[in-house]
Amino acid sequence: MKLLNRYLMREILASTLFVLAALLALFAFFDLIHELGDMDKGGYRLKEIFVFVTLSLPGHVYELFPTAALIGTLFALAKLVANSEFTVMRVSGLSIHRMGFWLVQISVVFVLITFVFGEFIAPWTERTAQQLKLKSMHSVVAEQFRSGLWVKDGSSFVNVKEIRPDSTLVGVNVYRFDGAHRLTDIRYAQKGTYLGQGEWRLNGVMDTYFENGRTRVSRTAQTDWHSVLTPSILSVLLVVPDQMSAWSLYSYIQHLRENHQSATRYAIALWSKLSAPLAVMVMMLLALPFAYHRSRTSNVSSKVFAGIMLGLGFNLFNRLFAHLGLLNDWPPMFSAMFPTIFFLALALVMMWWVERV
Repeated sequence: MKLLNRYLMREILASTLFVLAALLALFAFFDLIHELGDMDKGGYRLKEIFVFVTLSLPGHVYELFPTAALIGTLFALAKLVANSEFTVMRVSGLSIHRMGFWLVQISVVFVLITFVFGEFIAPWTERTAQQLKLKSMHSVVAEQFRSGLWVKDGSSFVNVKEIRPDSTLVGVNVYRFDGAHRLTDIRYAQKGTYLGQGEWRLNGVMDTYFENGRTRVSRTAQTDWHSVLTPSILSVLLVVPDQMSAWSLYSYIQHLRENHQSATRYAIALWSKLSAPLAVMVMMLLALPFAYHRSRTSNVSSKVFAGIMLGLGFNLFNRLFAHLGLLNDWPPMFSAMFPTIFFLALALVMMWWVERV
């Protein structure tokens, strides 16, 4: 049985990696077509476009791995059926439960790959790709906001006109309020550089104080400023929530909640991140009933087509439920994990049905 398990693992791994490579090539082509629309804006030329598309691939690996695992497992099992190998396995006493257990074991490898890409590789490459594009186009992060970026920092409100790709702040305004919500002073700085541990070095500082109905202005060439605003929080502007690491999402959710701001969107992204490895396992189990059902009449192409439809259906259902949860203010855990749990239940019901038939 160990020899059979290794053989099955080798076939599924090869098929899954082949499918993943094909999907990545397709999505890279779509990204290339999309980025060509920004070609020659500033210094964003063909070389930078190819680098940007390459750096975007790890994010696609994380997104497409459940679908690739489903199609790859279907393809591998369908080949075993077509070569009558699967029939020999069943005659030898291999039950659907044992096969499901083997698929769960094999999926552990894919779960680890998904975790590494989702937590470490994809967030860094996505941030690097966005920084490359912004630098090449001579752009800034917050230029799409008419009044700049606004962040609540305790009893203060921080407004930043521009955020450079290296997290340098330009045009910083800090509005401070007392316990009665009255404006006490306004600090303006031409530039801010992050020092670490929540400390910023502000240059060209002007403080305006409001005291007893009078105004007092103080100017300083340089001063340090402690704030909850950090480069990790600013990176949220560069990387979409789905591409952020779980730790970055958790930290940003804590920041939003401490400042009494809505964190539903990021909470849904966090739970989706945590359920993504489970989705790989569910997709592989979902492929198993197809190997048992009508094995004499089904061919490889029809099962691969069914896998593509199921994979697309899972992705669409996952995204739809996340948006519905955001619009209807559903619990983030329910909004993110229900599609995976639903497809897991579907896989178990199909396995039970084919075993009875």
